[in-house]
Parts: sequence; C-alpha cells; structure tokens
Amino acid sequence: MPVDEVNRVTKPGQHFGFPYCHSGLMTDPLHGWGKDCKNYVKPALLIGPHAAPLGMRFYTGKMFPAKYQNAIFLTRHGPWNRTEKYAADVVAIFIDDKGNAKMEPFLTGLVENNGYLGRPADVMVMKDGSLLVSDDHNGAIYRISYGK
Repeated sequence: MPVDEVNRVTKPGQHFGFPYCHSGLMTDPLHGWGKDCKNYVKPALLIGPHAAPLGMRFYTGKMFPAKYQNAIFLTRHGPWNRTEKYAADVVAIFIDDKGNAKMEPFLTGLVENNGYLGRPADVMVMKDGSLLVSDDHNGAIYRISYGK
C-alpha cells in the first residue's frame, strides 16, 4: 500500500484525496487524521502498489484496431523496492461512456526470473499510428506497429 491509481477528472475542483487519502482505500498515517476516504472522488482504476506509472498518452492514431481509439496507453516502470518484481509493462486502459475503467496488458514480458529485462518509462503516439516506448533500463526506444 498504497496502490497507484488513475483518476478521471470530470469537473473543475475535484479532490482525489491526496495527501489525506490514498487509493480511495486508506488514510495517510501522518496527514489523514480526522479524514475519511468517502469524502473524496474514488480512483477510476487501481493499477498496483508501487507500479510506478510514468508515462501515458491517449491513442489518437489509426494503425491499431478500432478498440484502441481514445484508449490510454500507460507505462508502468515497475517497483524498485519490492522483493517480487512486477509491472515493467505497457497497459491499455479503456474508459466506457459511464466512466468505468478497465486495464488490459499491451506490452509484457519484461520481468523474467524476478529480474527486469526492461523498464518502460514513456510512450508516444507517432503520426503513422505506431507507438514509441522508451526503456530507461536498456537505454532503448521500441517502435510498436500493427499490421494485418
């Protein structure tokens, strides 16, 4: 704890809890005295403890299948301080008309034998619709494209 979160802003002035409430689940041990998480806007999605989300972009390209149009591509760098390594991936987040969010794996396989093979830091949508993913573990940039 706390679990990293994605918030959806729907109107000015919304308060998502920080620094009093984390993940919509727990009050902060230092700043949360007398506060209640019910009084803040709940996260749209929880994405894992210390997943380290670093970069996100809405997909505006045309290369990938239609289901990805306006989806969010989010890089999860992965935790440095966990015994069991996880995340180190890119996920696609889909938000429906009612504001419900779900997350699907998109780029995986960067954790092997409890070690990092790569750690995505950011994502960028290119003019041709492909994605660039930066990996600061390897000092590399990957281009992801879709072909039929």
